[in-house]
Amino acid sequence: MLQKTLLASLCVAVLLCSTTHAQYQSAAPAATAPVITENPVKKALKEGKVVIGATVTAANPDIAATLAGVGFDFLWIEMEHGPITLETARSMILATRGLKAMPFTRVPVNEPWLAKRVLDIGSLGVIFPFTSTKELAEQAVKACKYPPLGIRGAGPSMAASRWGLSVPDYVKFANENAMVIVIIEQKLAIDNIEEIAAVPGIDVLFIGANDLSYSLGVGGNVTAPIVEEAMMKVVAAGKKHNIPVGFPSGNPTEINKRIAQGFRFFQASSDLAMMSAGARDLLSKVPREEPKANPEVKK
Repeated sequence: MLQKTLLASLCVAVLLCSTTHAQYQSAAPAATAPVITENPVKKALKEGKVVIGATVTAANPDIAATLAGVGFDFLWIEMEHGPITLETARSMILATRGLKAMPFTRVPVNEPWLAKRVLDIGSLGVIFPFTSTKELAEQAVKACKYPPLGIRGAGPSMAASRWGLSVPDYVKFANENAMVIVIIEQKLAIDNIEEIAAVPGIDVLFIGANDLSYSLGVGGNVTAPIVEEAMMKVVAAGKKHNIPVGFPSGNPTEINKRIAQGFRFFQASSDLAMMSAGARDLLSKVPREEPKANPEVKK
């Protein structure tokens, strides 16, 4: 008898919870993303403008949303040199809905299945490291395009919901707007830069200056003449093939210098670096030692 009573009570409780949940779902407003018809970063670059993005390394959607709303053009979600997982990247991308910065993701390696996964969670650009040959550049483009333009697999329901589109509309939108950003960071890439830049569908040639300096034998010295010479080859190839060239810098003076050289796509400092700089600036301007007594002041 007791067991029957307990079972009946449990069934009633489940029924009440289900009813309440259904009422909540029907009453709650639908969370729809603002619809955009064109990637504003891609549009700005086509118009010859400069774009700047913040690097997100901390696995925290609040940080991503904060940076996405302060004026940056894009977020560089860092999955190569940081602890960000696919689930966290998805939360970050959702947190940036309706904010200015477009979410781009650097994948750990130039592989189509990795590009597919970050695109399917809503990234509007993929950043491919160590793209040092024509074949890798072609692979990067194909990974970001649906057939017949590429080889991206069809399963974009999460991405479509991020951009407030139906799946068919998203497929067309993605083929036109998902950006392909390849990183030039090896001597081999410099040797092959003409072939890489000639690949249709590349949106940005980004110079990985630090890795490039190591590959050229002057590790860490990104201003060495050999590095500068190599970077100018990339700028020349970009100009020849009408592809914007990018550079990593959070220093306004250097950004302006690089703009004068022909760079237009900038990866600014990381979230942690900007937070540290802000904290140091505040602390440096506030004396915290006990003020010395002024002998001229009478008690």
